[in-house]
Amino acid sequence: MRLLLAKYRHVFNVGLQNNLVYRWNFAMRAIFSLVHLAFVFILWGAAYQGETHIGGFSLEQTLTYFISLLVLQFFIGAFSEDYEISEEIRSGLINQFLTKPINYFVYRFTIFVSARLVSGLLALVPLMLCLPLIADYLTFPGETWRLVVGLPAAFMSAMIQFTIAYIFGLLTFWFLEIQSFVILSMTIESLLGGQIFPLDLLPPTIYRISQFLPYYYQMYFPAAIFTGRIDYNSAVQGLWIQLFWVFALLVMAQLLWRRGLRQHTAVGG
Repeated sequence: MRLLLAKYRHVFNVGLQNNLVYRWNFAMRAIFSLVHLAFVFILWGAAYQGETHIGGFSLEQTLTYFISLLVLQFFIGAFSEDYEISEEIRSGLINQFLTKPINYFVYRFTIFVSARLVSGLLALVPLMLCLPLIADYLTFPGETWRLVVGLPAAFMSAMIQFTIAYIFGLLTFWFLEIQSFVILSMTIESLLGGQIFPLDLLPPTIYRISQFLPYYYQMYFPAAIFTGRIDYNSAVQGLWIQLFWVFALLVMAQLLWRRGLRQHTAVGG
């Protein structure tokens, strides 16, 4: 067990060093995200003109949701993992993992965690610089259970996002180009993941249906817990559904990996 942990700790350190090389890329992405956040402030400020609450939430609560969403995106969001996995399959670099005592999924997830640590911390820098401007709009609920429930929800959200990206990357075993699949997934995620608007603003029936889809648990769910958009019972129920999707996606990823290797071996000889 100690050797296993040491092996992936080394992978994490290497991933951390590699991502620090591209720290300016993450920093620039964070700065441009603040521009997007500025548009969010303008649009929702206009939407609340003459209104004190929309969907039962004030302007401050809605803006807090989008600020939290921005931070979570850099800490748990999958950026280019699907394309990186796809490139390793296309270029044949995947072969080196077939002859070594290393689990490719765990290897890639370890790299993902190191990358998100770098991008998340760098994203906090411009956000902290803007804090005097946005502090009046931040309003977080005071219940301590939200932190206790929200942290595992955020971790499982990261698992779901990475595993979906991993699955799309594995499609390269069968398709030369996965960009169309990724774009379609990103479009659905933006809509059903709460990145365009809080999902609780949807009609009740559609909102209820969305709670059983994995996209609900990618971004909206942890952000809604931290910002008070869902209550304790809904959060606990959501954790169980989220856990189901983690295991379901892991099983799907394992099946695709095994079948993909058969396809890879048959093509490569």
